[in-house]
Amino acid sequence: MKRGPFPFVLAIALFVAWLLLNNSLSTGHLLLGAVLAIFFANSSRSWRPLRPKVKHLYVVVGLVFVVLIDIVKSNIMVAKVVLRGITGGGPGLVTIPLDMRDPHGLAILAMILTATPGTVWVDMDRVQGRLVLHILDIHDEAAWVRTIKDRYERPLMEIFE
Repeated sequence: MKRGPFPFVLAIALFVAWLLLNNSLSTGHLLLGAVLAIFFANSSRSWRPLRPKVKHLYVVVGLVFVVLIDIVKSNIMVAKVVLRGITGGGPGLVTIPLDMRDPHGLAILAMILTATPGTVWVDMDRVQGRLVLHILDIHDEAAWVRTIKDRYERPLMEIFE
């Protein structure tokens, strides 16, 4: 199987994670973390034959801020639902038609939606391009579709497609 270039970012992330998890900068942890990071990053090269192509890096920065703000707002909304009870239409499934086809963009969309409290990625029909989300408290289904498409899908398409 074809092996891509060495994933330096993955190796650095693994090394930093090792040091943070062990809460130590001793020589032993530095050496062991470096060896493990290089080994696992190198052995993972053949697992990922499709490389992402990031086109507009400045859009990434904006998307990160949008996601962070939405996570804070969603935490507040979920806290209200837990403390006061369901105030809208209650929980349910929303089907969202997606135009994005890039697997990296879809993976990041899945992470965003699952990391945002109150939403869970349920299913994705790649043939028809439909995403099914479980929403904790649906007030307006059309608003959810617009929100996902405008706030997340459009920037991810600018980044990856």
